[in-house]
Amino acid sequence: MIEVKNISKEFTKIDNNKKKIKFLADNDISFTAKDGEILGILGPNGAGKTTLLRIIAGIMNPTNGEVIIDDKTYAKNDIEIKKQIAFLSGNTKLYKDISAVELLKMCADYYEVDNKTFNERLDEIIKRFDMESFKNQKIGSLSTGQTQRVGVARCIIHDPHYYIFDEATSGLDIISSQVILKFIKEEKNKNKCIIYSTHYMEEAENICDRVVLINKGKIIAIGTPSEVKQKTNTTNLREAFLSLIGGDNNEME
Repeated sequence: MIEVKNISKEFTKIDNNKKKIKFLADNDISFTAKDGEILGILGPNGAGKTTLLRIIAGIMNPTNGEVIIDDKTYAKNDIEIKKQIAFLSGNTKLYKDISAVELLKMCADYYEVDNKTFNERLDEIIKRFDMESFKNQKIGSLSTGQTQRVGVARCIIHDPHYYIFDEATSGLDIISSQVILKFIKEEKNKNKCIIYSTHYMEEAENICDRVVLINKGKIIAIGTPSEVKQKTNTTNLREAFLSLIGGDNNEME
């Protein structure tokens, strides 16, 4: 289980008068993500989702609060925790001049996966993501959908327990999106803990067991999609979100 406790992250920006202004990208965020569920982190661009996910993944330190994973904290168990996490962002850049297989081998070595286990995992992953036809091509020559499949594959070569996905299907065609979403559902059924961030409300409603709606760095609702819709007397999560913020938002897809 992942416990997010009172997380805040402060940044400094320069205004038009060249004055430094401090602001909170995330403001006192708390929730839990349980084993065997997909927890959606939903909100428009700029809501604070990516900053929050980077903190949960141990990539960024919070200004206040802490993340507890299986009763462990990054301060005392940094490497141990990160070995159990897969973090994927929709804009993650991959090495262009190596093949998918070469990248997966490099990642396996990084996580100290032995050769026998690697070969077993490689065969499974190639079949799972339908990568046979392009597994030996240079990544720079692949389509967007193929590249994203490789991106997911390199995250799971070490068989992590925790998945943190940040806009994993953004910009993908329907087939590539469905391959990734199917994989996420399968991992949930293996009792994995999955945090799934997106601004595609319809996609989240289809895949998430519970959702955390965030706007301007603050949580505005937590619950199952049905609970959030019932609370706002709406028929879908898009309408629920707009109801909660009191109007339209051009950043929602």
